[in-house]
Amino acid sequence: MTQTRVARPPLSRRTIARLVQVAGLLDVLSTLAPHRRGHMSALMEFVPAFGVLSARAGTVVVGLLLIYLGAGLRRGKRRAWQVAVGLSALAVALHLLKGLDYYAAGVSAVLFVMLLATQDRFTALADRANRWRALQAFVGFAAAGFALGFVEIGIRVNHLVGTPGVAQWAEQAALGLVGVHGPLEFRHRFGGDIVAYTTGACGLLAVGVALVVLLRPGSRRPERGEEGEARLRELLERYGKADSLSYFATRADKSLMWSGNRAAVVAYRVVNGVSLAAGDPIGPESAWPEAIGAWLADAQAHGWTPAVLGCGNAAGKAYRKVGLDVVELGDEAIVDTATFSLNGRPMRGVRQAVNRMRRAGYTCRVVRQRDLGEAELAEAIRAADAFRDGPVERGFSMALSRLGDPRDGDCLLVLCHDESGTLRGLLQFVPWGADGLSLDLMRGDRSADNGLTELMVVTVLEEAPALGVRRVSLNFAVLRSVFARAEELGAGPVLRLWSRLLRIASRLWQIESLYRSNAKYLPSWSPRYLCFPTARDLPRIAVAAMRAEAFLPEPRLRRAPRRKPAEVTV
Repeated sequence: MTQTRVARPPLSRRTIARLVQVAGLLDVLSTLAPHRRGHMSALMEFVPAFGVLSARAGTVVVGLLLIYLGAGLRRGKRRAWQVAVGLSALAVALHLLKGLDYYAAGVSAVLFVMLLATQDRFTALADRANRWRALQAFVGFAAAGFALGFVEIGIRVNHLVGTPGVAQWAEQAALGLVGVHGPLEFRHRFGGDIVAYTTGACGLLAVGVALVVLLRPGSRRPERGEEGEARLRELLERYGKADSLSYFATRADKSLMWSGNRAAVVAYRVVNGVSLAAGDPIGPESAWPEAIGAWLADAQAHGWTPAVLGCGNAAGKAYRKVGLDVVELGDEAIVDTATFSLNGRPMRGVRQAVNRMRRAGYTCRVVRQRDLGEAELAEAIRAADAFRDGPVERGFSMALSRLGDPRDGDCLLVLCHDESGTLRGLLQFVPWGADGLSLDLMRGDRSADNGLTELMVVTVLEEAPALGVRRVSLNFAVLRSVFARAEELGAGPVLRLWSRLLRIASRLWQIESLYRSNAKYLPSWSPRYLCFPTARDLPRIAVAAMRAEAFLPEPRLRRAPRRKPAEVTV
């Protein structure tokens, strides 16, 4: 299979998108420019004043929508091209109706021809579910505008000329949605203008919102299948030791993209038009390029932005070979259990916290999930829910977001009880190959004594050698190197400023506290990377990553109809 290289959109496509956005900006600005009196007087002989105002408002909406379409055109979305063609043709008519603006109409006509001539560059598939959502939005806003206009006419019925019937009221409200004057005549112009502006605004809003919804980035509902799940776990048994995040590919919200012979797989999720892979591909490194190529080809076919969150060094090199940029995202704390000890001055704080908890009667039990009884497991699940900070289960790249699943029998739990036998805290570690553990879940009762987390972590590190575990991955520290280098002698002003900014951000996202909580166990630090096509995609990728990790709420939309399975073999 030929390896797909997605780096950046073709220059011609980027240029077309920029030109469409510039044309949209000119459309908006053209409504602010003064019009020639001769043109307006000639136009007013054929078009009423209300029609001219509607055309001016429509031109602004068309311009704003063309600016909005730039991102979709840049990603090669076919639907964005279709809408841009329609809007550019409409803009020609609107420029003429709003004041015989031949120059602006000519620009729109050139744009229309250019889009028709380059249609072969826009082939990315659209999300079918958006069509129904767009139709619902259009009908909803249009119906609201019609109802408001009808009610306003009823309120002003005494100001109407003659005695028109209800059918003419409805005709007036319906025509007002498209900016056309209806059959009713008002004794006072103000009343008629209010009805016209209300219905016209709702009509423009219906069209604008419907197009925005229609062009929303697509998504994909994960459908893994039993065969794919079994093959994934087979790969984890053979190659799971290569990456501490590999077991998190079993999350139900991740899709699977396989190489042709199913020797390797990329686990990913589509969020807000970003195809977000997490960790390294699973399988032998020789099969990675084919799986990566299939994933990139799928993203390109749908116009999604490919990105990789938290991959290791080897995978970062593989992604860089296909054209993605790679930057360091942070470091993963890994403790060697054979050399871990509470002795020594650097471990004084942890040692004191652990000894204090043990003197208070706290004890920890380290056990595989499969060895827990049903009652004990149910108690652990209830405690995890009770100790959770907030109603949302956070995690995507480095969290399993489930507890007690029968398929996770190899997961290791640390259960901490106080002197009365009450469960006060728990940790869950997922397998990292045959001799490693990766921290997944950390929950504790906030009313427990200080040092609960230290006791649980130290207990599993001390008992790890007896369990055949020689390495334990703790939390991930975002941009750890910034904090570490800022504390070194001779750190420059830029680095210190960057460190201060991260400390401010830590008030919301605990960036520094995670680094400090990991560093006290004296781990080795393994860098993790972010891979992306271009720097301009970083804001969208950041929003998608925060939504996937549940730090930002996801919009609640009606469940989409079934699509073809997301588990794909290429």
